[in-house]
Amino acid sequence: MIAWDLWLTVGSIVLLLAMSAFFSGSETALTAASRARLHQQEKQGSQRAATAARLMQARERLIGALLVGNNLVNILASALATSALIRLFGETAVVYATFLMTALVLIFSEVLPKTLAILRPEPFALAVAPLVRIIVFVFAPVTATVQKIVSLILGLFGVEVDAELVQSAREEIRGTVDLQHAEGGLHKAERDRLGALLDLADLEVSDVMIHRTRMRMLNADDPPETIVAEALASPYTRMPMWKDTTDNLVGVLHAKDLLRAVQAAGGDVSKVNVRAIAKPPWFVPDTTRLQDQLNAFLKRKSHFALVVDEYGEVMGLVTLEDILEEIVGEIEDEYDVEVEGVMPQPDGSVLVDGSVTIRDLNRALDWSLPDDEATTAAGLVIHEAQMIPEVDQAFTFHGVRFEVAERERNRITRLRLTRPDEDADGD
Repeated sequence: MIAWDLWLTVGSIVLLLAMSAFFSGSETALTAASRARLHQQEKQGSQRAATAARLMQARERLIGALLVGNNLVNILASALATSALIRLFGETAVVYATFLMTALVLIFSEVLPKTLAILRPEPFALAVAPLVRIIVFVFAPVTATVQKIVSLILGLFGVEVDAELVQSAREEIRGTVDLQHAEGGLHKAERDRLGALLDLADLEVSDVMIHRTRMRMLNADDPPETIVAEALASPYTRMPMWKDTTDNLVGVLHAKDLLRAVQAAGGDVSKVNVRAIAKPPWFVPDTTRLQDQLNAFLKRKSHFALVVDEYGEVMGLVTLEDILEEIVGEIEDEYDVEVEGVMPQPDGSVLVDGSVTIRDLNRALDWSLPDDEATTAAGLVIHEAQMIPEVDQAFTFHGVRFEVAERERNRITRLRLTRPDEDADGD
């Protein structure tokens, strides 16, 4: 009779360890599985994928139910093993039971199922999803009670449990991209493109626009011969036109429209009415999100817009190419330089125009200068120094030495940038 009871207890322990392995593997699989892959399988009609996706959406309830079930079976298995060994070896069997169950639970109920779940998370998740759904439903009252107690205890220490603190999908994708780059799975250019695509919703037009000090414009009052000569000398196909003052922009001249007008006039440039062929300017606020501006460009079938601030003053211009370059990098042609305003020097330093944006600088040099408080290199120096520095003054911010090389009135026009750590390596 004792032998029968012993074998029944051993069989119960084996069953409980198997249940523990199920709980541990399910928890790992349903937290490690790719939601994107499950979503794709769900779109193809997989009911198991749909069940797994719904379980992963309520992650707190899922983990809570699996932890409750896992702890119940582990404690019960340990209690049965201790009881059986005490009957065989006496009170000292408590020590034997502790070591034996620790080894069994660790190997067969934790490491083994979790390793299998990590190796094949999606197939594992699809296999267990229907049963886990029932377990979550059964343990829902217990899980809710436990979560409430935990929230109250954390509240006593001033910790607020907020579901919104969970990382967004965008941050998860960004983390995955950075990890793949660090492990060699993605080249820097690929990482930059994917990261820039995620940044479109966070960036504003003012972050990528060409500042008004770097705009090439035409004077509408100039004779047609002068305007045609300037348009031909320009590397751009679209140029804004001003009248009386540079703040009064009255149109945008397209090089193709100008050539058609010259041809229609029989080659006589003096007969061309430039104002008549210029298109009306399109003004957009500087706070417009890049993603919205890209959609607006595509909807209007336009490539060019002038950027104004809250007072209606022109701050610069933005083109469709500027936004696309945020995604794919610099789009160069025979008229472009690699990165305008960034000039590496033989001594390892870099001469940078003050109007170069920090994003372009980071992309060109693979640096990580912050662009939260300033948009341009000159703006970053003024923000960090809390002053307008003189020529030859130097500052070190964020691991980079900034030396003012040129200045016009209160505007920093050129900087010399050096990485002190690179200097040390060179020495």
